[in-house]
Amino acid sequence: MRYLHTMIRVTDPEKTIAFFEVLGLKEVRRMDSEAGRFTLIFLATPEDMRGPGERAHAEVELTYNWPPEDGSAPEEYTGGRNFGHLAYDCDDIYATCQAVLDAGYTVHRPPRDGYMAFVKTPDGISIELLQLNGPKPPQEPWASMPNTGSW
Repeated sequence: MRYLHTMIRVTDPEKTIAFFEVLGLKEVRRMDSEAGRFTLIFLATPEDMRGPGERAHAEVELTYNWPPEDGSAPEEYTGGRNFGHLAYDCDDIYATCQAVLDAGYTVHRPPRDGYMAFVKTPDGISIELLQLNGPKPPQEPWASMPNTGSW
């Protein structure tokens, strides 16, 4: 048995893809289901990619359920924190968090310890970022930056 993917429901696929691109993930395939009225979009890091045409070692599956045909309001997804979180290691947690800020997103739990941070997707899914090979020395502005919201 091997790990394949984690699925999260999204309300705006393009916004969510843009968020994950800041973290280094790229779209690797997409499938639309007319009958089921949904789109599946799979993302992976370059490090998780295999050969052309093969599935990545680990993927994030974005599931977009199309709006109802009857014109009623689309389903709202709540409780992103109840989902838990996705986790990725980073070559440089400070540079990754700065890229998140520069792209207009919030670092909800800054890497004060040089090791761990949390950010959220546009739909409120928590993403844990961990410094590869252990913590870096604490560094400003991160060391004194407070938490923002929940993570």
